[in-house]
Amino acid sequence: MSTSSEAMRAVSPGLSETDAAEASLRPQSLAEFVGQQTIRENLSVFIAAARARHEALDHVLLHGPPGLGKTTLAQIIARELGVGFRATSGPVLQRAGDLAAILTNLQPRDVLFIDEIHRLQPAIEEVLYPAMEDFQLDLIIGEGPGARSIRIDLPPFTLIGATTRAGLLATPLRERFGIPLRLVFYTPAELEMILSRAARLLNVVLTKEGAAEIARRSRGTPRIAGRLLRRVRDFALVQGAHAIDRTLADAALARLEVDRLGLDAMDLKYLSRIAEHHGGGPVGIETLAAALAETRDTLEDVIEPFLIQEGFVLRTSRGRVLGEVGWRHLGLPPPPRAQLELDLLAQSRADEDAEE
Repeated sequence: MSTSSEAMRAVSPGLSETDAAEASLRPQSLAEFVGQQTIRENLSVFIAAARARHEALDHVLLHGPPGLGKTTLAQIIARELGVGFRATSGPVLQRAGDLAAILTNLQPRDVLFIDEIHRLQPAIEEVLYPAMEDFQLDLIIGEGPGARSIRIDLPPFTLIGATTRAGLLATPLRERFGIPLRLVFYTPAELEMILSRAARLLNVVLTKEGAAEIARRSRGTPRIAGRLLRRVRDFALVQGAHAIDRTLADAALARLEVDRLGLDAMDLKYLSRIAEHHGGGPVGIETLAAALAETRDTLEDVIEPFLIQEGFVLRTSRGRVLGEVGWRHLGLPPPPRAQLELDLLAQSRADEDAEE
C-alpha cells in the first residue's frame, strides 16, 4: 500500500490509483513477458512438467522490489497452466475463517495468489502450513470445553506468494515454497521493448530514441516506465506532437522532476540529507526516516533499492553511507572522513572477492 507522499511520485514503484490502465498493458503469456530471462525459462519447464503429469505446480514464492511484475507473473502462471486464479493479500486475511473460505472453494490445481504474504497473521500462517504441505485444513469449531477439531481435505492447489520483504517471512513458511524466484531490476534495453509494446497498445507513436530516454529514467522498473510513458503522452497531446522523440521525452520528464538517472526530488532529498547533515554517513535508517518524515518501510522498500543497486548509497552494519556515485551526482566532493569510509569499504569488498 502506497503512502500519500509515495503515491505522488512519478517514479514510485508502488501501485497507485493513477495506474488503473496498467492492467491492460500487462503481458498475457510467458512468450510476451520481457525480461527475467532465467525465471521465464525455468517456469516454462516447471509448468510444462506439471501439465504433463496433470498435477498442481509446486508452490511459488516471487520476491523482489515492487513494480517488477510479480502479480503479472502469477496471472501468467495460472493462464499457462490452464487453471483458475484466485487473488488476495496478506493484510486482507484477518481470521483463519477468511483463508478457509478461499481454500475450500478452490478447484483442483487452481492457483491461489497471496500478495504481501509477509504480512500474514501468525495464526493464519499456522493454518496455511498443513494446507500447503498435505492439502488439508485443520479448523477448530466452537469455543471452550465444547470446541472440537475437524480436518478438511483440500484439492491439490498452487500457492503463489509475492513479497518485497522475503527476509520477514517465517522460516517454516518460506521453506514450504518449492520454487523461490527473485525478480531483479530490468535493463534499459528490456525496458525499451516493454515501452515499445505499451506504446502500440496505447496507440502512441514512440521513436526508438524516445523509448531509450524514458527507459533510462525508469529505475529498472516496468511499472515506472509505463507511468512515465503515459505522462509523457499527455505532454505530447497538449503540444500537438505526432510522435514522442528524445527531445519531447526529455522536456516532459524534466517537468516531472525526474532527472537523467531517474532520481526525483525525494531521492535527492534523501541523498542530500546523508551528505549535508551526516557528513556522508554512516547514519541509521530510523534517523533518516524521522528526518525525512517517512516510514522506515517506505525508505527500505521504495526509495533505497534502486539507490543501493546503482551505488548511490551503501548499506553497512553501522548504517547508510553515501557512495561515490551519490557524491558525484550531487556535485559535491566527499569530505576526507567520508572518502576514508569509501576507501575502507572498497578495500573490504576487494578482500572478500579475493577470498572467493
